[in-house]
Amino acid sequence: MRMLRTISSIILSGVLFLGCQTQAPPAGAGLTVPSTTVDLSEDPIWIPMEKAIQSAVGTDEIPGGVLLLARNGQVIGHEAYGTSNPISGEPMDGDALFRICSQTKAITSMAAMILWERGALGLDDPVSKYLPEFAEVGVLDTLLPDTIGLYSSPKTVLTIRHLMTHTSGIPYGEIGDERIDRLYVKHGVVDLFPVDGRSTRENASLLARTGLIHHPGEQWTYGLGLDVLVAVVEVASGMPYAEFLRTELLDPLGMDHTHFVVPVEQRTGLVDVLEKDSTGAWRLHEHPRYTTDYPTHEDWPLCSGGAGLTSTAMDYARFLQMVLDRGAIPGGRLLEESTIDTVLADHAPGLLGGNWHQGLAFGVRKEPRGQGRFFWGGYFNTQGYADPATGEIALLLKQTFGASSDSSAAAFRNMLSR
Repeated sequence: MRMLRTISSIILSGVLFLGCQTQAPPAGAGLTVPSTTVDLSEDPIWIPMEKAIQSAVGTDEIPGGVLLLARNGQVIGHEAYGTSNPISGEPMDGDALFRICSQTKAITSMAAMILWERGALGLDDPVSKYLPEFAEVGVLDTLLPDTIGLYSSPKTVLTIRHLMTHTSGIPYGEIGDERIDRLYVKHGVVDLFPVDGRSTRENASLLARTGLIHHPGEQWTYGLGLDVLVAVVEVASGMPYAEFLRTELLDPLGMDHTHFVVPVEQRTGLVDVLEKDSTGAWRLHEHPRYTTDYPTHEDWPLCSGGAGLTSTAMDYARFLQMVLDRGAIPGGRLLEESTIDTVLADHAPGLLGGNWHQGLAFGVRKEPRGQGRFFWGGYFNTQGYADPATGEIALLLKQTFGASSDSSAAAFRNMLSR
């Protein structure tokens, strides 16, 4: 339950309260920046969120962050606060690059939906159609002390839809199921970020050896389904995932600062992941199983579809704007309107409590407040949402270990409860 509450706070922290509307540009115009400054002095979203992040920086809860607010296709606020690294004193920049972690998931799902529209994969296709090693995957019943697993056969076939909706039974290990974590260690599965030269497909094959934590479709378990989906996309498209994503989604959206491996010329904008030591001083985040240097290693080919992208506030806002524009983009269309409807529909009915449902790419708010608003957040303290009813996009990007623990993140949740 503690893990579930932590995960819920991460993914729900990207939701804000409703604000006012401005005149909308035509659908498909993408995201624009007004030629004149917008008065935000009384904006019901910008003012409380700016105060929250200024307070969090002022009290040293976070080193810094970037806040972006767009409404009806126009960026009306985009500011940087504090430092990107308090050790060096480098000021935060509005175009800083952040490890967006689980906000990668929605982009991976949309990549799969491009193939779905083309008939190259089906949502209810068996995963084993593309990755035969999953044909014999079992459901873990008991893990013996020597890490020998006792398995049963799945009641239902593991499908692409299960991978996209956290109902596959493929959990995280370290931040998820303790038994599976032991199996991941045993079989050498990369649970979070790549640390060696393995491919995406190789890691997915290792996952197949560890088994499922429950029968597909029976529970909602946050996990590595989107990482397996990358391997599926590679098979279905016949292309390396990074190449497919760049060609089919990132370039058409103008997301020139979104990468698995950050180009050398952009690396000066990469924000360090920070944590506090026992004295309360900031230091670079260190972890025994992974390194946060993963965006700089061209020799690490694993593309984590669930956590691996680095992006900017403006780039990710372009992605969210495409969804608000129902698949339309400047000069054409990335996805059909009906596909966006499919993405935002409830694909795990009855498996979640509370006031949101699981879509194919996002969590989606239900009544009474903010119905239809879609959101997600990331492990290193990034949050975002978009609201079709108001045309609003809000992003608050930080880079600290200990997700959603500062007062600016709490302000997101407080706005939700109004």
